[in-house]
Amino acid sequence: MDALLLSRIQFAANISFHILFPSINIALCWFLVYFRLRNRAAQGTPQAQAWEEAYYLWTKIFALSFALGIVTGVTMSFQFGTNWPGYMEKAGNIAGPLLGYEVLTAFFLEASFLGIMLYGRDRVSDRVHMAATLAVAIGTTLSAFWILSLNSWMQTPAGYTIIDGKFHAANWFDIVFNPSFPYRLVHKLLASTLTAAFLIAGLSAWQLLRRSANAGTHRALRTAVIAAAIAIPLQIVAGDFHGLNTLQHQPAKIAAIEGIWHTEKGAPLTLFGWPNEKEGRTDYAVQVPKLASLVLAHDWDAELKGLNEFPNAHPPVAPVFWSFRVMVGMGMLMLALSWWSVWTLWRHRRDAAQTPLSPWQLRLLAAMTFSGWVATLAGWCVTEIGRQPFLVYGLLRTADLVADHPPQMVLGTLIAYLVVYAFLLAAYILVLMYMAQHPAMPTPETPLSPKAATPIGGPA
Repeated sequence: MDALLLSRIQFAANISFHILFPSINIALCWFLVYFRLRNRAAQGTPQAQAWEEAYYLWTKIFALSFALGIVTGVTMSFQFGTNWPGYMEKAGNIAGPLLGYEVLTAFFLEASFLGIMLYGRDRVSDRVHMAATLAVAIGTTLSAFWILSLNSWMQTPAGYTIIDGKFHAANWFDIVFNPSFPYRLVHKLLASTLTAAFLIAGLSAWQLLRRSANAGTHRALRTAVIAAAIAIPLQIVAGDFHGLNTLQHQPAKIAAIEGIWHTEKGAPLTLFGWPNEKEGRTDYAVQVPKLASLVLAHDWDAELKGLNEFPNAHPPVAPVFWSFRVMVGMGMLMLALSWWSVWTLWRHRRDAAQTPLSPWQLRLLAAMTFSGWVATLAGWCVTEIGRQPFLVYGLLRTADLVADHPPQMVLGTLIAYLVVYAFLLAAYILVLMYMAQHPAMPTPETPLSPKAATPIGGPA
């Protein structure tokens, strides 16, 4: 493997590991805002303690995820200079300010109020603590705003002028709100909602199965499955709009997603198959006639461009083709499980303090704890591999921007990254399990003691 492929794999490993944690925290902090609001509204009732317990546990998980997101984000940003100096040399006038705006408006806001959110519960008023939690939630969303603005600009560049081979800003509004940005932002925010919702639901279900639940567990699980049941249909609609936008601006990516090798009207939808790029066909294809044209262009007889229209300028087909199907398949599982769970909750709605889900439903939710990660990574592969062979779509080729390092050096650092990330991921999951096993809030008599609150078992 040459330095180009190894550098791409290394950046993919870094960004894939990094995105796991923002994909949780963007929405998780809004769940925390909701928990605090419900706690304040329930003051003086038994429900207040339950919402406080939910807030306590998931604030700790937010802090853990936030820390790992910061660590992995730093190493990723270094690679712009070490592995991809050509990108920063040519597009740095656009990328640099957008990354700077993210730090100034988002990270500083999060960092400024995170301490109050984590440690100020008994040191400031409820109103100030609520405001701090809200500020952190706004900061996480602003962070997604700026990062996705830059990524979307790389997918659908706009508002620029090129002078001496370098990009310069001609219109910052067009750069920030480039053609794919609104669709990509909505899609990511909903993806984060689903990731956080299934993490909360899955870990809460695991607590119930292990009999380590408290009153907050039941409240958190109900909130999460209802949020997931609402978000997944919205994500399907948002995905449809995003697909129409991609068809307009990145038709080669759509052709790879659907395995459309030759331009045709009334193109069939390939459900499954094995892309054979060498022969220019999809082997063992299971297809539905004309459905691709209907889904992608909302017209049975619409013409869709095939990969033959983009010689030497289309992405590798198999990774994009399969990643898209993993993402959609995981979304369908999320839809089925969340709606089934909500239906069960509705049938037993009179007993809001407990969780009437069956042991099998709890096991399925526990198994789907990290399903949001699977869907997010699959979608990220569709987005980023689907942009190849360009770094800035249609303008800068990836091969022209990589640093000329010896492949052995890139391989060595890649292996080091993978070892460290595997250790961090295992540690993260183990700590999550420990927190779920010991969810009780500390008391003045027994600070940080797991026995400070009385566990409430579930139906398992």
